[in-house]
Amino acid sequence: MTVSQGAVSAAASSLGSFVLLYALLYSAFGAASPFLPALVEARGVPPEQIGLLFAAGTAIRLISAPIAGRIADRTQALRATLAICAIGTALAALGYLTASALLALLAVALLHALFLAPTTNLADALSLEASKREGRGFEYGWVRGSGSAAFIAATLVSGFIVSASGLTAVVVLQAMLMLAVPFAARLVPPVSDSDRTFDEGITRQGVRALIHLAVFRKVVLVAALILGSHALHDTFSMIRWTASGISASTASALWSLAVAGEVVVFFLIGPWLLQRLSPATAMGIAAVAAALRWLISALTVDVPALVLIQPLHGCTFALLHLACMRLLADAVPRELAATAQAIYGTVGIGAASTLLTLFSGYLYAGLGANAFLIMSLLCLTALPLTVSLRP
Repeated sequence: MTVSQGAVSAAASSLGSFVLLYALLYSAFGAASPFLPALVEARGVPPEQIGLLFAAGTAIRLISAPIAGRIADRTQALRATLAICAIGTALAALGYLTASALLALLAVALLHALFLAPTTNLADALSLEASKREGRGFEYGWVRGSGSAAFIAATLVSGFIVSASGLTAVVVLQAMLMLAVPFAARLVPPVSDSDRTFDEGITRQGVRALIHLAVFRKVVLVAALILGSHALHDTFSMIRWTASGISASTASALWSLAVAGEVVVFFLIGPWLLQRLSPATAMGIAAVAAALRWLISALTVDVPALVLIQPLHGCTFALLHLACMRLLADAVPRELAATAQAIYGTVGIGAASTLLTLFSGYLYAGLGANAFLIMSLLCLTALPLTVSLRP
């Protein structure tokens, strides 16, 4: 075997191990995450408390993911940390089988989120480093795309399983998939000291500099309004659809259709659009698409209408994210790039999602489907900000 043939074989082996890891990891996400709110509702929990429960889970993720990442970095044990988090996720998921009182469900949700949140970050850290290695590199998008495809497949399968066996089956399926993750993690190449560089973290000076940057403030606010508006959909759409007589298998297909739209925009349409439009214009398109999506969600649960709007997720999430990343890359000084990403993720997405998930429970309890009109208005308020970002 020649040197070049050996390099190709090593790259293929590395890629294959990551495809397996991402397929298991995102299958576990797709198997349960769309159905967990409906499972909690089936235990007699009212909408306000469902919102509280999942908002608490979102909040704990903002803490556990960076802590686990820092531990993994300092110990140089990314694979072991990922394995521990996967096992913890599996055990916590099984807690949903017996928990019925609100406090018990809250404890399970917090433990579940605590272990689940770091898994994708750790997998990304491993795959991004491996993708850049000379002679064994590959396109990161290939493994991330395989994960999204696995998410879609698992969501579809779970829909049929729920129709046949009930909602509790999804947490058993997630637990089984997560317990397989440590074995897949052993197959991927480790990250060595020479591969990994340590940053100094977020500094007060960096935060102040970013706050004084108008473009950064506007991008974070737009992301908070539009991406945060997804909280109501993510928590209550599956509940609303099944309550309206839509079968679990059809509901899972609708959810999968949204993820498919995200994948298409991330890999095909989004980059093509951003070569022809300014990032601010793309953000404006995302704001309008989101407002339209939530407006129609408020007005109908007719399946053909839902089929038409679910792919808009490609614009309301993927296109917006790509445009935000482009603007931040252009406007933020390189030495503040990591700080900008941290604030964008925790404030622009994480904190906004936490608050809006909490409020969505009260909105859905008081307004029902009309709560989606509030989300539509939030997206429209982002539109003037996108206009002001145009060069």
